[in-house]
Amino acid sequence: MAYTVEQKAALEKALASGVMRVSYGGNTVEYRSLDEIKTALATVTAALAGKRIRQVRVTTSRGL
Repeated sequence: MAYTVEQKAALEKALASGVMRVSYGGNTVEYRSLDEIKTALATVTAALAGKRIRQVRVTTSRGL
């Protein structure tokens, strides 16, 4: 997906003000937490910079 500078600015504004609802270009997105906004902002920032974000999840368990 191609992200825009407008989307990045909207996410930054929401993060700074603590608002969970972000609107840009006629679209509105409601986030569940500030961490979710931070993740979205990191994704948009990396995409605009031309970098890919790789996420690695490790799950372990002990015993049966």
